[in-house]
Amino acid sequence: MDEQMKYRLLEEELRSYKKVLCKAADTIIDERVSSYPIFVVHKGLAELGIPLVKEEEVAGRWSVNASSLEEFVAKRLIREDRVDDFKAVYKDPAEWLCLFVVEDEDRAKFVFLPREDGRMN
Repeated sequence: MDEQMKYRLLEEELRSYKKVLCKAADTIIDERVSSYPIFVVHKGLAELGIPLVKEEEVAGRWSVNASSLEEFVAKRLIREDRVDDFKAVYKDPAEWLCLFVVEDEDRAKFVFLPREDGRMN
């Protein structure tokens, strides 16, 4: 399966999670936790972020943890000298949700899910 098809399927699967993710992103920003919320989308266990959606509790195949740029830097997933590069590609959180999709132990990728129906980037 090609990358584009894989992420279209992911977008479809996460459609039912959007309301929760949008509310969490707004809370993270409004409470001044971070200006850069990141949602860790995974199957199984993830030691990153705070559990938000557990796959066994929803009609989905993914779990989601709420995290932030600051946690990614603290855990050295994003190097401090690359923070400005990350901020440059980070999309407006009023319109997009930043996802860190963990496919398996060796593969993960940042993708952006539009808050409104549309295509992921």
